[in-house]
Amino acid sequence: MSVAEYVYDQDKVSKLLSTIIRNNGNEKANTWLQQRLQLQQQTGAIPQFNQTFTAIPRFTGKEIIKVSAEENELLQQLLPSFFVHGWTLDRLVRVWWLLQLPVTDKSAYLGVLENLFNAAEMNELAALYSALPLLPWPEEWTGRTSEGIRSNIGIVQEAIMLHNPYPAKYLSEPAWNQLVMKAIFTDKPLHLITGLDERANAALVAILVDFAHERWAAGRTLDPMQWRILVNFVNDDNFADITRIWHSLNSVEKEAAALVCAQCNYAPAKALLATSPELQAETENGRLTWEVLAQKIIK
Repeated sequence: MSVAEYVYDQDKVSKLLSTIIRNNGNEKANTWLQQRLQLQQQTGAIPQFNQTFTAIPRFTGKEIIKVSAEENELLQQLLPSFFVHGWTLDRLVRVWWLLQLPVTDKSAYLGVLENLFNAAEMNELAALYSALPLLPWPEEWTGRTSEGIRSNIGIVQEAIMLHNPYPAKYLSEPAWNQLVMKAIFTDKPLHLITGLDERANAALVAILVDFAHERWAAGRTLDPMQWRILVNFVNDDNFADITRIWHSLNSVEKEAAALVCAQCNYAPAKALLATSPELQAETENGRLTWEVLAQKIIK
């Protein structure tokens, strides 16, 4: 197999990540990485590849990286929706290091990655899952992704769920719905899930509505952002729920209802929104968006 097994320009992405790494690393760390790369290219030894993957934090440190606007723009051109903002340097280096593994033999390649997954501690797992959009043969990693979603390790869950375009592109509908519900159960910021709107589906809406009813029956609250998923599925069956949050004393919940009403095609919802000219205006002029709402929830 060749580099064609990647669904993007692997060479350009690898070079760009290498540039970001050099700009964030010190001379000692950069020299060590170059030496390890040269040795790997000369020997192709898998034990050495694995040792380097494990040893990376000891040489790079774990500082949060800085990415220039130009670097981020180029990265988006090469791999849309793939973000490295907020990563530590050791995570970025580990992801880049994975791109140095030859893909000439699919079976051998998959074996190396499976062994890394099996032996990984939580920071290594986070790097492996962060690398999902970059790995060749993307259909091979859906099982691993579902396994990671079931994990109770927060850093691993976040690596899969947040700013990661892989799940929305490759997971089945049941696996995708599991990801969204696990994000809700573990209080992850839903607006950072790539593809949340595009992958919304009737089955997920039914699960969310049932979940809302259970929470309300127990006297508990909900993440207002979850109603975003109903935008294209508002109907006679669930409009009563939108009406309920519209009348909430919690202003953020009411604003969530306003956004659903503004963005859906259900006539009664449009009529409900019209009863508040102020909220209707805010949704129309862009002062009220899901991103604005998310920031209010975070605060």
